[in-house]
Amino acid sequence: MRLYSNLSDVELVDLLKSGNQLAYTEIFERYTRVLLRHAFRLLSDHEEAHDVVQDVFLQLWQKREDLSFKTSLSAYLYASVRNKIFNLLSHQKVILRYAESISSFMVEGYNIIEDQIREKELALIIEKEVDALPPKMREVFLLNKKDELNYREISERLNISSETAKQQVYKAMKILKLKIDSFLSIYPFL
Repeated sequence: MRLYSNLSDVELVDLLKSGNQLAYTEIFERYTRVLLRHAFRLLSDHEEAHDVVQDVFLQLWQKREDLSFKTSLSAYLYASVRNKIFNLLSHQKVILRYAESISSFMVEGYNIIEDQIREKELALIIEKEVDALPPKMREVFLLNKKDELNYREISERLNISSETAKQQVYKAMKILKLKIDSFLSIYPFL
């Protein structure tokens, strides 16, 4: 191993390209500590820094035959660490955005379902209270609200005065409003 520690980076890279494992080991020992410090400065996490540096050295071995540097081995390794960190941070941002979108969907989806349940409960209460109205009042109310007849049309159909039809609808609305208001006091966001 002493022989390899005396070699320059250029000589080590030439040996590495031919598959020399001892040259690879020398490069690893020569640069691991400085690359770990560099990665830790950027990440502030020892485990992630270690993983990044390990990935860079693994990639160095896997791509050894195709290695070509425009500058130096050290510049190549530093740039590789930096690029791996940028990719890692970018990936983490994507994951964070995805998690936030799922969380938001879950909250909004829950609110939509909750609102739908409340609306159904309110509709059931209204239906129950309409059914509980006195028969003639219920008939007038339903003709006005469900069948959308005006007071004159109701009076002609039921043979009552328009004023009576109007009063019956008014009284029905007053009764229903009390029941609905009590429900809405429990569920104010409907």
